[in-house]
Amino acid sequence: MLKLPSRVKIREVGPRDGFQIEKEFIPTEAKIEIINALADAGVSDIEATAFVSPKAVPQLRDAAEVITKIHRNGAVYSALVPNFKGAQNAIAAGVDEIVVVISASDAHNQANVRRTVDESVADLDDIFSLAAEKSIPVICSAATAFGCPYQGDVPESDVMKLVDAYTSRSAAAVILADTTGMATPTRTADLVKRVKDRYPDLEIILHLHNNRGTAMSNLLVAMMAGATVFDTALGGMGGCPYVPQAAGNLPTEDVVFMLEDMGVGTGIDLESIIRASLRLEKIVGKTLPGQVMKSGPRDPKRAAELCGIIP
Repeated sequence: MLKLPSRVKIREVGPRDGFQIEKEFIPTEAKIEIINALADAGVSDIEATAFVSPKAVPQLRDAAEVITKIHRNGAVYSALVPNFKGAQNAIAAGVDEIVVVISASDAHNQANVRRTVDESVADLDDIFSLAAEKSIPVICSAATAFGCPYQGDVPESDVMKLVDAYTSRSAAAVILADTTGMATPTRTADLVKRVKDRYPDLEIILHLHNNRGTAMSNLLVAMMAGATVFDTALGGMGGCPYVPQAAGNLPTEDVVFMLEDMGVGTGIDLESIIRASLRLEKIVGKTLPGQVMKSGPRDPKRAAELCGIIP
């Protein structure tokens, strides 16, 4: 028998990680519609947008409007911020949490925010001070934790140095992000175990891209290693703009289908999340990578009704 938790938490990142990479601007009203549908389906934590330069990421230039207009129906809404200014803007707009991202790789951090890792870390104190003043939790992400598109392997010591910087400032949680989809099950389990051994009370979040087709297996071994929080994206959207041939995150509906069938609760209604994925596909006007949105739930009748599957 697999050693599995009875329940995990899914953090939906599609509205940020997914929309940021789209070539065409997604109307604000459509973004809000999808975010509201996610919350209605039972998603408790949603990374709704990012407060970044509109020149760098024009797709998210409506971040403040999105945060202001989404339905506040119990879900926790966070936003990614690259620096102190982004944190100021996000908190002013009314986010529940902020997510700070620094790459464990200097090369990727330079491409992403035009700073060295040390320069980004130096900005953390001001961000944490502001967040503490406003009673806003800070989640911190170690991007390229499993590999960098520019330098290749990233030493585990560099990842741990970044995790240390986050925990020393009382981060609410730390994300281990496989930005490039270079993680494999053994690498994933080893890093989760190393972080848990050093910080047993720290909430670890796995952010897994599927560039090389290993993301779902990485999720399973991370869960077996003790991780219970995972980033996913509706329909499998997403991808870092600074990763060549970037692939999306694990599709939320695929993860919900697998985990619920394995007896691991997510609190998310599968049929509702499938409907949200199908609606998202119409909004973006292209086929999304998610598979369960195409094949439906186990019940053939419901699969036919939701997805048009003919037994």
